Order: sequence, then C-alpha cells, then structure tokens
Amino acid sequence: MSGRIPKQFIDDLIERTDVVDLIDAKVPLKKAGKNYQACCPFHNEKSPSFSVSPEKQFYHCFGCGAHGNVIGFLMEYEQLEFVEAIEELARLHGLDIPREDTKGKTQKYESVSREQKLSDYELLETASKFFQHQLKHDENSPKVIEYLKSRSLSGEIAQQYGIGYAPDSWDKALKSLSKTPEQQQQLVDLKVLTQNDKGRTYDFFRNRVMFPIRDKRGRVVGFGGRVIDDSMPKYLNSPETRIFHKGRELYGFYQAKVANPKLDKVLIVEGYMDVVSLAQQGINYAVASLGTATTADHMQMLFRATRQVICCYDGDRAGRDAAWRALENALPHLKDGIDLRFSFLPDGEDPDTMVQKEGKEEFEQRLSKSTPLLSYFYEHFLIDLDITTDAGKSALLAAAKPLIELVPSDYYKEALMTKLADLIGKQVDKLTGFNRSPIAQVRQKQTELQITPMRRAIALLLQHPHLAKAVPFIPALSQADLPGFNVLINIQKTILEQPEIKSHVLLERFRESKEYSFLSRLFAWEHHITEENLAPEFSTTFKFLQDNYLKKRLEQLEIKGKTGQLNKDEMKEYSALLMALKK
Repeated sequence: MSGRIPKQFIDDLIERTDVVDLIDAKVPLKKAGKNYQACCPFHNEKSPSFSVSPEKQFYHCFGCGAHGNVIGFLMEYEQLEFVEAIEELARLHGLDIPREDTKGKTQKYESVSREQKLSDYELLETASKFFQHQLKHDENSPKVIEYLKSRSLSGEIAQQYGIGYAPDSWDKALKSLSKTPEQQQQLVDLKVLTQNDKGRTYDFFRNRVMFPIRDKRGRVVGFGGRVIDDSMPKYLNSPETRIFHKGRELYGFYQAKVANPKLDKVLIVEGYMDVVSLAQQGINYAVASLGTATTADHMQMLFRATRQVICCYDGDRAGRDAAWRALENALPHLKDGIDLRFSFLPDGEDPDTMVQKEGKEEFEQRLSKSTPLLSYFYEHFLIDLDITTDAGKSALLAAAKPLIELVPSDYYKEALMTKLADLIGKQVDKLTGFNRSPIAQVRQKQTELQITPMRRAIALLLQHPHLAKAVPFIPALSQADLPGFNVLINIQKTILEQPEIKSHVLLERFRESKEYSFLSRLFAWEHHITEENLAPEFSTTFKFLQDNYLKKRLEQLEIKGKTGQLNKDEMKEYSALLMALKK
C-alpha cells in the first residue's frame, strides 16, 4: 500500500457521500428545519444538540464542539485512521483506491477485498479459539495454568483477554486449522503458520502463552506469544500482514473500551503481561504497544478516544528513552483539553510487579502523581544541560523550539514557549520565529466564537467558494503582516485553481494544515447573511482588511523615510500605496 491517495479521488468520495445518509445509518436523525438533529454520539446528553447540515455536508455538536464532514465522522465514530476512513468510503461506493507513484503518476491500487478481510478475521478468530482450547486440554496444560497462577492471573482475566496456549508441537495448529491448501496458504499469509527455505510448513508459535491482539473493533488481527521458561526470545509477535500493522494497534485497547464506555483515561505500558496484571487488580484501562515504540498513530488513536493519557515506563535509561519517543510522537497531535502525563517506576520494577506489590489503590495513587507534559518536556533537557551558562541556554533553545513549533494546540504551544522563555531569561516575543497559529487566537475551550473581520472573510469564503471571484486575487497579500491573510489567500488560490469545488470538499483540502481545527469551527459558524448580500458583505470585509494592511505598511515606510532609509523600490511602493488608499 505505497503512494499517496490522489486528492481528486478523495474529493470525489466526499462528493459521492451524503453526510445525512451516512450518519443516519448509524445515529438516527430527525428533521429540524433545514437541518437534521440527534443526541450527540460523542458525549452523553438528554436534549439533542448534534446538528447535521445537508447544505454544508457537515455535522456540528453545540454541546461538545465535535464537528466534521463524512471522513471526520467515520474517524471519530468508528475510531478509524484517515486512510481507513477513505478505504471504508471507497468500499461503500464499490471503488478501488488509486495511488500516486513517486513520479506523480496515478496507478490503480487493488485493495484487499472486503471478502478477503472478513475471511482473514474469521480464520484468526478460529485460531484464537484453538489456542484457548489448548490452554485447557493440551498435555502441558497443568504446567501452563500453574505458570499463569504464579503470575496471579485468574481464569476470569484469562477468558476476558482470550489468553491461550500454543502447543509444543511443529504441526498441531497446521493440522487443526488448515483444511485445504488454500486455507493453509492463508494461515501462512497471516503468520499463524510459517515456511522455511525448503518449503516446509509448520506452526509459527510453539510452547507459548498466547495473547490474541484485537483491533479497535474487537477483531483478532494477530498474536503475541510469551515463553513459560527461559527460552529466547521471551516474546514473539505476529509479523505484519495485510490486516495487521503493529504501529497502528494497541494491545488491550478494545478491552479497555468495553470495560470503560467513557474511557476517561488510558495508561500506556510496555508489555502484554503488564496489561493483564493491571486488569487483574481492577485497573482495566491499560494498553501496550506491540514490541515497538508508541507511534504517532497510537497517540492519534488515544487522543480521539480519551482526555488523559499516562505513559508508564521503567525508570531506567531505556524506559526514559521510550517515554521521550512517545512524547515526540504525541506533540504534532496534541490538542487542547488533552492531559498527557508520564510516570516512571523504581529501577527493576514494571507495572506487573509494582501493582502486585502495591495493589490498585496505591498504584493509582502513584499514577495521580505522574509528571505533566509541561514539566517532563523540560526535565528531559535539563538532565544534560546547564542553563546557568549561555551555552546551555542556547542549546536548550535550539533543541526545544523546533519541537514546540510542531504543537497544534495554542494552549500547549504558548505554555511551552512561556516556560522556555522563563528558563533562558528572555521575553516570549523575543524568541524569534514564535507565532501562534495565524487565525487560531481563540482557544477551543471557549464556547463563543469571536468573529473578527478576518475570521468573517475566511468563514464566508470557506462556506461560499464562489466568492473567490468577487475580489481581486493578490498573491502578495499572503505575505502581509496581518494574521490570517496567508490563510485567506491560500483558500482563494485553491478555489481559483478548481472553480467548481464544493465547500465541504474545499475544507477537506486543509485537513493536514495546522489551522484545520479552527477552519472547521468557522465552517460551522452560522452567518445569517442573505444570498443577495453575500458578495457585497465579503467584498466590503476584504477591502477593510486590505486597507488596514496598506495603512500599516504605509506607516512603516513613512517611519523608514523619516530616517532617510528608503531605497528606490520602497519609494515606488510608497507612492503606489498613497494612490491606492486615495481610491
């Protein structure tokens, strides 16, 4: 699955899909004036505040602020990643997904068929039941069960997580699960079986406690196996397959959602045994990455599912390195309202051993004292830097500032930069290059959206793309020293390049931009301007913004002129500005 999905294909998918039909199939809607409404599927409420606009092809909840188009709804409601949402929409319309190769040429990408995936999920579920059966009926069962009891695991927890046993045999799974040559090949593809260089097929997992890995929908997509003796490797995970990508899945995430419908917080730990041991003690909101670092996809998935994420690692160097990688992957996806924390255990301890020593109450008390993101971010640097020296301060600035600029959240970006300024003894505005998002000056937590002239212009242009032709296109204004002008001109440019683009498709073009969240809020804003007044309103607002910039630039040149520093080009610009403002 290589190459980017062409923008035109995504545009076409959005246009083909009616947001009302898509949402109504999952959340029954009722007509309410020109829109449809329901109780919000993203938070608990008694009175409906969730509104779906067929005109804008957009949904918005006036209670919790959730909003988006058909892609956004699938991502939030089904807990899908962006590409998965595209795949689901393509499936609904019976379309294959094209891909662009490295040279920009589009080639059709034959995605794994729905029937193939369903067959894979069904076969892996059968394999999971096979391993669970072996846990009770294999000749080694007494020894394996005794091992699980020695780890303080009950039969109830083993059943809840589907724990099983892979027999100490080369071909028991092969003989039990593959009924035909085609099914045998399927099991090889899914890495339940494996083949050597001579073509011999045999069981991939042998003499291991088995942990089925379920995706966010509860489907078995792979396995993790742990030895019960001193054999190596201690853990063996399913390799990547057509339905299993370890960078996207978290062990225990599905069980955590089932146990906690609201899922107020999630605890990230390092191993399967940590997850099940914590669950045994009543801490049923832990998840584990699958033999890899906590990835950006993991963080995105968690930030959509919960408001608090606690990373719990060993206190040694390896544990702290893992925590820092998790933080780096989280920064580009950090949203207002998300509480990211870090908890480090004493040397030699892991969550499994710690919770058995301390019990639920004391362990959760430890978690309540975990280090907030803002503190841990700088603790990491200050271990190795002496900021009482100029060299240390400059090193801190060079290391921290690029990471801070990745953060889309205005609150966290400002808080991190303020702390940086305090540590190195500078004013925030003296840290060159630091700018908040140009139009995101109002934090998401505010319930009232303050509409400035710039926001009004952007909102009107987003909602009514035909307005792009109502004013002149002046690319130079994108460089104007006026927050938001670059965004406005970029939107206008996008429309002029594709004049027939629909408003909800236009918004989707900016999903990857740092302004997307705020643009979505502006898209949901109800302006109550009549159709005949739209163009005059937009033109007047645009001229007001343009004149403001021109006046500001004129003042700058006048000040420079008083000191005799104007060059010939600036003299011409000054004369042109005077003429423009007189019109």
